Amino acid sequence: MKSAIIRACCLLLLVSAGAAAARAQAAPQETTAGGGVRPSEPRVPLAQAAVAFDVAGREALGGRLLTQQLSGTPDAPVRNTRVVVENRTPLFYNYASGWATFYAEDGVRCGEGLWKLEALAPQEQVEVDTPGLRLTCQPSTWRLVATTLLTRAGDVAKPPEGAPAPAETATPGGGQTEGAQAPGASAALPPLEINVNGKTIPIQPGNPLEIVVGKERVRIVVQPAP
Repeated sequence: MKSAIIRACCLLLLVSAGAAAARAQAAPQETTAGGGVRPSEPRVPLAQAAVAFDVAGREALGGRLLTQQLSGTPDAPVRNTRVVVENRTPLFYNYASGWATFYAEDGVRCGEGLWKLEALAPQEQVEVDTPGLRLTCQPSTWRLVATTLLTRAGDVAKPPEGAPAPAETATPGGGQTEGAQAPGASAALPPLEINVNGKTIPIQPGNPLEIVVGKERVRIVVQPAP
């Protein structure tokens, strides 16, 4: 009787471990540059819409693969695909880029293509391609990853909720000017951009910029020196 109870406990532990592993596979995660944990973009069948997250782990983009008849080999790889990218946020993106990655039936990655676009409005859908793709298999799943999501200045500069209104400054004529610039405040910066291997990407102070260097995501923030 005692041995039967022990066998039942062992079986229960194995079932629990298997369920935990299945949950971990269903919701993969990765560590951000700040040490936090964010969900990783899931792989989905070619006919299913994919989702991409922003740097904070929030759902940012959706993607539909238009080119679904894909069959490449190392000697005759597929060189391009068409993807519809949808902005699922209330933000306006001046620039967005990322990867469309493809996987064989055994889970091995067999191709990735870089996509990019400009001026993506909230809830807007845009068709893009993936130049530079070298697909060497007949993929069964794919995923969409956003590496750069650059919002316009108006979306970045909004004060947090509950913040006090700008102070009113007296003018020489006795009137008051709302939100006047304080003495010594810095003037507006000119448009900035970063050049990566000959490709220019617009940037904004205080707005995080993510790029992929090798197999690592690098987060860049331009900010005033203390």
